[in-house]
Order: sequence, then C-alpha cells, then structure tokens
Amino acid sequence: MEFIFAGLAQLSDPWLIAVMAFGAILGVIVGAIPGAGAAVTISILLPSTFGMEPLLGMTLLLGVYCGSAYGSAIPAVLLNTPGSPVAVLTAMEAKPFADRGEARRAMSLAYSASFVGGVMAVLALMVLTKPLALIARNFGSAEFAMLAISALVLVVVGHGGRRIEALAALAFGLFLATIGLETAYATQRYTFGETWLMQGIPLVPLVIGLFAVSEALVQLGGKGARAREVKLSGGFFDGFLEVLRYPRTLFGSSIVGIIIGIMPGVGEFLAQQVNYVWARKLSPQGHLFGKGAPEGIIVSEATNNAVPPAALIPMLALGIPGEELTSMMLAVFLVHNVVPGPELFLKHGDFVAGLYWTLLLMNFVIIAFLLFATKWIARAALVDKRFLGVAILTLSLIGTYAANYNFSDVGLSMFFGLLGYILRAHRWPLTPILLGLVMGPIVESRVRQALGGAGGDFTVFVTRPISAVLVAALTALILLSIRDSLRNRKRRADWQINDS
Repeated sequence: MEFIFAGLAQLSDPWLIAVMAFGAILGVIVGAIPGAGAAVTISILLPSTFGMEPLLGMTLLLGVYCGSAYGSAIPAVLLNTPGSPVAVLTAMEAKPFADRGEARRAMSLAYSASFVGGVMAVLALMVLTKPLALIARNFGSAEFAMLAISALVLVVVGHGGRRIEALAALAFGLFLATIGLETAYATQRYTFGETWLMQGIPLVPLVIGLFAVSEALVQLGGKGARAREVKLSGGFFDGFLEVLRYPRTLFGSSIVGIIIGIMPGVGEFLAQQVNYVWARKLSPQGHLFGKGAPEGIIVSEATNNAVPPAALIPMLALGIPGEELTSMMLAVFLVHNVVPGPELFLKHGDFVAGLYWTLLLMNFVIIAFLLFATKWIARAALVDKRFLGVAILTLSLIGTYAANYNFSDVGLSMFFGLLGYILRAHRWPLTPILLGLVMGPIVESRVRQALGGAGGDFTVFVTRPISAVLVAALTALILLSIRDSLRNRKRRADWQINDS
C-alpha cells in the first residue's frame, strides 16, 4: 500500500488539479444535456489527450466519465428526461418528488447516493487492482487469450434481447481489426492496394464517427426543445442525511455495482436492474418503488456511479477494457507506450497511484460544484437539439482532422457516423464494434502466442487449469444464454397464440 500513499505527491501538480476540475465540471454539464453524454464528449476530447502526459489525459477523460454520471440526474429529476439512458430509473422515481414540490430533496438524494457509490468504487479500485494484477502475473498467453475472449462473450451476452445484433456488430468490429499490415508475416489484409489502409482502421475516426457524429445526426433530426421554466423547490440538504436511513440499500447497491462493474462487457444497465429488483424485494417499502420511493433514487444513482471506477479494475490489472469508454481510454495508454496489465504497477506505479487519488478527489470536487451550481446547470438541459447537433458535428470533424491532419480520417469518421446513425435507428448496439476493433489485435496476438508455444496444439486452452476453468465457464454461460433465448421465444409465441 506504500505506493498508494506515495501517489499523494502527484496532487501537488497544479496542472493536474486544474485538468481534474475542468474534466469533472465539463462532465457534469454534458451529463445534464440529454444527447451529449460521456461517450460523445470523450470521443471528441480523445485526440487532444494524445499530446498530454498520460496522467493528465486520463484524468481529463475520467473527469468527464465520472462527472456525467452525476450530471445525468439533473434533467432526470427536473425535466423527467434522463441525461443518459442509465438514468431512466432515476427519472421514474423522481417525477413524484417533483410533482410534490420536493425536487431539491430528490436531487440531494441522487447526489449523496452518487457520492457514496463513487467513493466506495474508488476505494475498491485502490484495494483490488494491484492484487488482481499480481495474480495475473502467473498467467500465460492461453489465460490472457481466454480472458480476452471472455470479455467479448460477455459483451454479447450482456445485451439481452439484442444478442444476435450484438454478435453481428462484434464480428464487424473484429473484421475491422484485421484490416492492414499483419505484423507476424507482414502480409497485407483487406487493403485493396490502398496505402492509407496499411496501418489499419484508426481508432479515433471510428470512435468519433460511431458515437459523436451519429449522435449529431440524431440531434439534427430531432425537434427543437421548448423553453421551460425549471423549478427547484424543497429543502436541498434534506436528502444528504436521508440516505443514511437506508444503509442496506445505499451500501448494498454500491457493492453490487462494483462487482458487476468489474465484469467486462456488462456495465451499468445490468447492475442497475439487479440492484433495483432486489432492493424492491428486500425493502419494507417495496410497494412504493416506481411511485417516488427514496430508495429507488438511491439504488439508481449509487449503482450508476459505482460502475465507472470499478470498470477500470480489469483494464488496469489485466489490460482488458470492459466497455466503450474504457476502450477509448485504453488508446491514451497505448499512444504513450503505457501498457495496462500486470507490469503496469512495476513500471508506472506512480502513475497508477496518482490516478487513484485524482479519482477520489474528483468526487469531492463534483459534489461541491453541484451544491452551488445546480440551478444554472439545469438550464443546459434546455439546449435546442439542432444547435447541439451542429456543435457536436463541428467539434467532431475538427477533432478527427486534428488527430493526424489527414482528410481520409475525416472521411472515415463520416462513414462510421452514417453507419452508427443507421444502426441506432434500428436499435443495434454500437459498443461491440468498438470493442471488436480494440480487442481483436489482443485476442489474435495472445492466441497466436499460445498456439506457438504449444506447437499448434489447440488443447493448450483446456489443459492449463485457469484457461480450462474459463473455457468451462464460457461454455456454460453460452448454453444458458441459448436456453434463455429459446424460452423467451417460446413464451412470446405462446402469448401471440393466446392473444389471437
């Protein structure tokens, strides 16, 4: 634990504090604007972080990531419009509060639950990441290959009723990862003689296109927002002490959010649904859930803010990103030749420790900012969608070109933006495409190393104990998912027959 306390020295850098505060405040603001969100903002900021020191760049992106989780509660409470999709439960539970004239109470409940969930997740990050990395030092190529494949399988399984679409999107992302010059034998793959494809599909145009440009097109196709007076009424500090009346819900939701956040490819949605269902069953006031229950807001916000720091655990310890935002952040590491994984703590321990403390301090900065600025931030939720779309599109194209000063990247960004817009219209998930592009080279290199060391014998994945356990767990998970899909299909068919 000595290296963690040594990281306190990083906080003496005024630039780090300034970047952390800027990222956190920006995250709160974009989180409060429906349609902006962390994914869009991080994709736009990503090219600018390549010229920063690794800790500064990561702190900026993490500030946006964590701040947006807090900010999404603002429109959910005041406008009954979630700032991000995972704030749907907050909007549902907060509407009765607003109708009763207790909007400030609902807001303070959301803030305090978010704060507890976020701080607990950072503490878990501090405690769990290095031991997991020490365990991973004993892994070979076969184990890392199966971990990477496990992350991809979990991405597909985690999309519930959209598993076929998620699998197709993942396959497309993996295909994109094969384009370019293959490193082992210097073989060109799918370049069609085009020199600009020799280096493969660059990450920045894909990220900006899929998440930012597509969102800009969605916003440009929407109707302008009507001006509306935002009313904040009720006692603002009431909810800060009220959350302590529900310790099981508050701390239990945070712990479950941390556990599920560690699992690659799962994320806030599953964690939130699991927590909400169990909190409603265990609570003596379960009948009030959905009708303005304080515990409903606590569950939603504590979970949403526990997942982001927890998602960093597998990325830092194993080098495996769990969802789109940590995949974007992985690019910052790789640009600076900082490779996440077991060796990270040996070679860059000060960087990791500095990251811990900035994440912890970030929660205090955000909560202090929200206490004084909520009334003004709430007005950001009323930004006209078409103006927002123009701003996102302009910044996206500038950021894409500025990354490499290459117009072909701008063309790729527009292509992926149109693709993302079409996929959104048909409710296809975008995250598997990004994870396929990021994880494809990792899976390929690890599988090749494992097979090379075993003389091409595929049984290496079932003869090594840890790898064999992962294979068995994945097989069981896939079979259970297929069984659930068949049951759901049969249930829908029975309903249709009964309805007719």
